Amino acid sequence: MKENNTYISKKAKIHSSVKIGPYCVIGDNVEIDENCQIYSHVSILGNTKIGKNNTFYPFSSIGSSPQDLKYEGEKSFLVIGDSNTIRENVTINPGTKGGGLYTRIKNNCLFMVGSHIAHDCMIGSNVILANNATLAGHVEIENNAIIGGNSAIHQFVKIGKNAMVGGMSGLEKNLIPYGLYTGIRSNLKGLNLIGLKRKGLENNKIKILNNFIENIFNKKDSIDNNLNNIEDEIKAIEEVSEIIDFIEKTNQRGLVTL
Repeated sequence: MKENNTYISKKAKIHSSVKIGPYCVIGDNVEIDENCQIYSHVSILGNTKIGKNNTFYPFSSIGSSPQDLKYEGEKSFLVIGDSNTIRENVTINPGTKGGGLYTRIKNNCLFMVGSHIAHDCMIGSNVILANNATLAGHVEIENNAIIGGNSAIHQFVKIGKNAMVGGMSGLEKNLIPYGLYTGIRSNLKGLNLIGLKRKGLENNKIKILNNFIENIFNKKDSIDNNLNNIEDEIKAIEEVSEIIDFIEKTNQRGLVTL
């Protein structure tokens, strides 16, 4: 179906409340739920399922083939939740056979101009990618994390909840929840104090968390041994428990340390 220079496949499943501007292309296997706003010059292709109340700005490219030489045209998917804002020139690719076939984005995320989400990424809710931030394949980002402008995240890296990557950074290893990272192939800079305060943590708890981080990344001993020496009372603190769980599940990329 072509109207106002926009092409919408007759096979696409689009809620009647969705608004689509001129010069857009909507492919065969696209599903778009209610109250989405799609401005002009947006391309949505592939096996892409989009939830409610999402906004797509001009020249964003959603669901086109992965930028992966191992991709052989296999049927893979992109799933986007609700209330996300996708700004101009953002690119989001579906999954691949080598990564479970899915790229998933949850809710209330903001992807600023020129940011890129590659194949097989898993993005939580309330995540922000600032201008030109780029994620390689298989990256996982937990809720409330912020990636600064012009930053690059290496493939298979995991970023914990409420963590922050400063602008113009290059991150090659996993970043713990509430962690702060800046620089190129650099070290952990400490805690994301702004994120912790936004979360409502009192100064006393932040101080405990800071001491915990310094203790587990004490280079005089291994992280495992340092964790064993942490008192149970400290381990019972919610944020400490989340960091320990993240460390125990870390993958081959390793951890950014102090």
